[in-house]
Amino acid sequence: MNTEKLIETKRLIIRKFRDGDAPKLYENHRDEEVKKWFPNECYADPKEAQEAIRFYADCVDKGHLPFVLGAELKETGELIGDTGVSEVEGRPFEVEIGYCIGREYRRRGYAAELLEAISVYIFSRFGVKTFYGRVIRGNEASVKVLEKNAYRFIAKEFGAEDDPYGRGMLVFRKDFPPAQDR
Repeated sequence: MNTEKLIETKRLIIRKFRDGDAPKLYENHRDEEVKKWFPNECYADPKEAQEAIRFYADCVDKGHLPFVLGAELKETGELIGDTGVSEVEGRPFEVEIGYCIGREYRRRGYAAELLEAISVYIFSRFGVKTFYGRVIRGNEASVKVLEKNAYRFIAKEFGAEDDPYGRGMLVFRKDFPPAQDR
């Protein structure tokens, strides 16, 4: 199986990370907006981003979760973001999904395109039935991306370790196959 390019959308190639992606991954995750909403997802330095890339690529090669991929523009080949899923502990066939788009590429619909593609791929590849998106309250951009992809709000969560501000997390859910396909 060619694990380099896994998913292709209208404008994106979603693929396994390459060693050369570390500087751009680091840059995308050190952006102030990313740090604000995803403080636990920021790499300390390019070396840590490189170690993460190697770990993610190994998971892809072995076909297990966490399954994290890079997103590049078809037109230029530039890495503009990343996406991935991780297991919900103790709940088979349920994952939490995440995504990040670099600052200069936001508000162009790339995040929604990326989220739709990875959700369908993970459902078909791993048989995942339930996806969760968790957003720190106040991150309206991510809420819009989830809602555009038919994730529905199900709960507010307080006291989560990945909520450093104590604002609470908004939890969204999407089930596969979609209701009309059942």
